Amino acid sequence: MTDTVILPQPGALAPAAIDATLDLEAEIARLRRERNAVILAHYYQDGEIQDLADFVGDSLDLSRKAAATDADVIVFCGVRFMGEVAKILSPGKTVLIPDADAGCSLEESCRAEAFRAFRAQHPDHIAVTYINCSAEVKALSDVIVTSSNAETIVRQLPADRPILFAPDRHLGAYIARKTGRDMTLWPGSCIIHEQFSEKELVKLKVRHPRARVAAHPECPDGILAHADHVGSTRGILDYVLASDATEFIIATEPHIIHQMAKAAPGKVFIPAPGADGGCNCANCPFMALNTMEKIYLALKNDAPRIEIPEELRQAALAPLTRMLEMSVSVPMSQGATSSGAVHAA
Repeated sequence: MTDTVILPQPGALAPAAIDATLDLEAEIARLRRERNAVILAHYYQDGEIQDLADFVGDSLDLSRKAAATDADVIVFCGVRFMGEVAKILSPGKTVLIPDADAGCSLEESCRAEAFRAFRAQHPDHIAVTYINCSAEVKALSDVIVTSSNAETIVRQLPADRPILFAPDRHLGAYIARKTGRDMTLWPGSCIIHEQFSEKELVKLKVRHPRARVAAHPECPDGILAHADHVGSTRGILDYVLASDATEFIIATEPHIIHQMAKAAPGKVFIPAPGADGGCNCANCPFMALNTMEKIYLALKNDAPRIEIPEELRQAALAPLTRMLEMSVSVPMSQGATSSGAVHAA
């Protein structure tokens, strides 16, 4: 856990003390109104949480949506670095996360001290860092990227400068192939996207010859080689909704299928398989830590809460701002959507 997370105070309401008969959805709605809160849910959250949220989307765009509201409190149902980004962009708002232990394998693979040493070994390189990292690593970076804008940004960097790309080696390798740029890759990866099996995917394609494969660029090369579309989580969603095909194999965390099924109930969505031929291995264990009970407790206890020292926040904001300036061709509206939730006045 990073120092940016403030835990509940002694005496705060504990999970075991929640009344079993409590209507959690109604209580969350009440606290949301009382605290003027906005609830954000990443696409990898459980469907129940997605349906409760004000906005559902990818991490950066959710933070930008929340920053544009007049909410006093942001409850970010995702993982820790996402809450940090929300706080970086909305320093005057209270930012809560349901579970302080909801981390990210990419963030944890790239600690600030190790990344600082990595940069020192390559002083002439531009540090391009995937948003799935801590605030401390962002502060050590030249520019941040997302899976949807990484190619756009890398293509704008000086052609005579080599690039460091961290922390996801698969996304970095994909962007290097697309752009032809000289890139030194940090050896990190997402534990979820690493689980997909090329062998089992080929078998699945044989059983479903009409299915299109949509994959996230965090997947290994062997998976991407079989993809009809490679893109961000939102990009995958847009692709399957716009396509004339009716059957799709989805190579990313399968909770995105909740939004796909809601938007296109006549289409068939099949999670990409793991090594055993099944798909449960692709469920993110960090995202799964968030529950309705923990959302209620966060609003009730005002914690876990993200707090970032102003000097660190400003240092992390600089490469994020640079990214936003360089990715103006990627509309914010392509990243986060309203869940359609209706709240009583």
